[in-house]
Amino acid sequence: METGAEPGKEPAEEPTVKSAAEPGKASGPTGAHPATTSDSASGTGCADTGPVDRVSGDEPLLAARVHRPSDLLRLLTGILAIALVLAISAFAHGTTSGLEQDINNGTGQAPDLVIKLTGLFSSIAILILPVGFAIERLVKRDGLRIADGVLAAVLAHGVALATDLWVTRAAPRSITDALTHPMTNGNLTDPVHGYLAPVIAYMTAVGMARRPRWRVALWVVLLVNSFAVLVGGQTTPFSIVVTILLGWTVAYGTLYAVGSPNVRPTGRQLLAGLRQVGFNPVTAMRAGDLPDSAEQGDRGRRYFVTLEDGAPLDVTVVDREQQAQGFFYRAWRRLTLRSISTGRSIQSLRQALEQEALLAYAAIAAGANAPKLIATSELGPDAVMLVYEHTGGHPLDSLPDAEITDELMRNAWRQVQSLQSRRIAHRRLVGHAILVDQAGAVILTELRGGEIAASDLVLRMDIAQLLTTLGLRAGAERSVAAAVAVLGPDAVADSLPLLQPLALSRSTRSTLRQLARERSEREREAVIAASDAARQAKAEAHGAADDSRRAARADKKAEKVAIDDAMGGVREEDLLSQIRHQVLLIRPQAHAEPVRLERVKLRTLLSVIAGAIAAYFLLSQMANIPFHQLLTNTQWGWMAGAVLFSALSYVAAAMSLLGFVPEKVPFFRTVLAQVAGSFVKLVAPAAVGGVALNTRFLQRAGVRPGLAVASVGASQLFGLASHITLLAIFGYVTGTERTPSLTPSRTVIAGLLAAAVLALVITAVPFLRKFIVTRVRSLFAGVVPRMLDVLQQPRKLLTGIGGMLLLTGTFVMCLDASIRAFGEGNNLSYASIAVVFLTANAVGSAVPTPGGVGAVEASLTGALVIAGLPYATAAAAVLLFRLLTFWLPVLPGWLCFNYLTRRGEL
Repeated sequence: METGAEPGKEPAEEPTVKSAAEPGKASGPTGAHPATTSDSASGTGCADTGPVDRVSGDEPLLAARVHRPSDLLRLLTGILAIALVLAISAFAHGTTSGLEQDINNGTGQAPDLVIKLTGLFSSIAILILPVGFAIERLVKRDGLRIADGVLAAVLAHGVALATDLWVTRAAPRSITDALTHPMTNGNLTDPVHGYLAPVIAYMTAVGMARRPRWRVALWVVLLVNSFAVLVGGQTTPFSIVVTILLGWTVAYGTLYAVGSPNVRPTGRQLLAGLRQVGFNPVTAMRAGDLPDSAEQGDRGRRYFVTLEDGAPLDVTVVDREQQAQGFFYRAWRRLTLRSISTGRSIQSLRQALEQEALLAYAAIAAGANAPKLIATSELGPDAVMLVYEHTGGHPLDSLPDAEITDELMRNAWRQVQSLQSRRIAHRRLVGHAILVDQAGAVILTELRGGEIAASDLVLRMDIAQLLTTLGLRAGAERSVAAAVAVLGPDAVADSLPLLQPLALSRSTRSTLRQLARERSEREREAVIAASDAARQAKAEAHGAADDSRRAARADKKAEKVAIDDAMGGVREEDLLSQIRHQVLLIRPQAHAEPVRLERVKLRTLLSVIAGAIAAYFLLSQMANIPFHQLLTNTQWGWMAGAVLFSALSYVAAAMSLLGFVPEKVPFFRTVLAQVAGSFVKLVAPAAVGGVALNTRFLQRAGVRPGLAVASVGASQLFGLASHITLLAIFGYVTGTERTPSLTPSRTVIAGLLAAAVLALVITAVPFLRKFIVTRVRSLFAGVVPRMLDVLQQPRKLLTGIGGMLLLTGTFVMCLDASIRAFGEGNNLSYASIAVVFLTANAVGSAVPTPGGVGAVEASLTGALVIAGLPYATAAAAVLLFRLLTFWLPVLPGWLCFNYLTRRGEL
């Protein structure tokens, strides 16, 4: 085995294995033994020659670099560690000061000359050691690692400079005190050592941890230098810790970004490893070269190996990189799913080897038809191999539909029955894990992800998975019939609660999503065709002159009937519903309600994050307000009025929505949906969350999806128009109320001119014009036909417009009452307050933060200060206004959201 080859690439040797179609060569994984060349030119079969490594000539080259999930995990760990150190230094100022004082007292007796000489020699050694290591690596032709180290050092130096600038100019005082130390000349020491961080980044990126002598030498020098500068009063303990963490973090960030050199074992190393365990291999062909292979990264690299004597072998090579693939997905599944063992997220190669070997032996002992494991071995420190008897066969995914017979499916279920009789779960019963040999026998592979002593839940998940896998190929009816014939109706019926996407494999869920998209596309095309046919029939029946209202209503009804008929003709059930229906035909009393598998939903996690952000902003706003002084002058009557106006805003919001919905929707439930929108604002931008929630509510209330979207779009369109109109009117009034004439102020003119210039820029730039048109078209698609329906009910339209005006009025009155609650509202007119609110509301809708957090508060406070309020009063009034309209309604919004969700109305 050669060791001088470049990592990640096969040695450039003469290929000895040609295509499988040539005489005397490998014929593929169908069970036939590939013949080997025995002439003297080939070098095989000759007694006087040593073993020659022979790998497939067209074996795919390994990638020169790989992006390791472990590097990303270390990067995130380093960032969290730095944040934790800074937080400790900020909130434990007394502890950090005491620690520095103890160090100074303990080292104050050290001779100054010794400290300076130690610092000098260690500083020189810090520069010499990395250079010496670089020369040693270059001599051994490993320049790529040195390049990685240099890049990491440069980035670490830049990050150190940026950190120094932030700490000295913008960081809180406590952090500055913890990371710096005043010197005799009045200046501060560097918060981060500009020479230590690059050296640590370099040392980590070049992989010096694998070379103990260099590593020990460099760490000794680093520790001595750190001690010297610490004792000499040139740094602080927290500064040293942050420097080490920063260099370490930047190094792993660099390695993940550019990739690490690939050290995966090659085909030649595999053949050498086989000889070490007693085999005499002749050739090895990558499974990726063979037809019908379903190579996937997390399954390991597979080889078809021929021997000098005996049957061929199937060898699987698993290395650290392949084992780490899917780490974050497995970690997320382990976090969010309950009662399901998903395997360790971080598992050593030895543990992976032992688990697969255990599952292979257990499956055969259970009577299942599985590959027979005959040897295992390590291939160096970063890979292992598992040697199986050659099984042959083709994956189920590669078989034509005609070859998937009922007997074949029953054979697959018999293998699963054998596993489940010993409580063994396969956990990966997808198409590429089921092989079919030439005799039609089914072989279960991919056992490395299985479990022994599995729970009932996991065993039922296997049944649900295989029902779906076979249903994708043979249909729901045949899949269920084969399962019932082998397992019995009760066992199949017990799997119904697990027949849900969350319990299926990742590839199966992807396939089901693709089928759903294709099904939706067919339905959309059918609706478009039916609508076009109805319009054409209308034109032929009535002609261009007949446009009476009665004829229009009749034509519209006929078009709706045609669309409904078309939808009914092409509507298809998804596969899981079909399987569920077939099982219920056999066992009508079976419990089909899905089991809740999620421990933590993504929505819950986002809610927690949003709540933390909300608490941070709330506390930061409250920190600088003199509450004691303001509370003594608070007028509680106006505060009660602000609460009342805030509550009335939800009634107004319900009116503004229902005014554009011709269908009958319960008013009280609509009010509850608007209250629930207060909770949704925490996890979505203000302009997005309400639209999605109202659309969902109308659909659940019986409004067709397209009409629900159109109704919400019409409401949004009229809301935008009323917002602009009111802003212009109140802006004009505000600009003229202090002047004797009716001429608008310069501010109003400047605002109108700025809006006109912005509109011209958007229409002149093609990219911006296309962006705006696309977004507006998607939002307001179908609004015009929907408005025609609303115009036929004038009472509805008046309700919608009145609700919008009332909604704006309640918010303006709530803000006015919040200002008057602190005794400073008499000098501001309602028109001025309306302009302040409408402007801040527009800013909050444009900013992509939950509820416009930050932007609304800043714009409201700034506008009120400009209008003439003192900052403390303006900030307190805005805080009260946002508490009543955004923060406090979150809890009742959450209650309403859960209530409507449980009732199926959201």
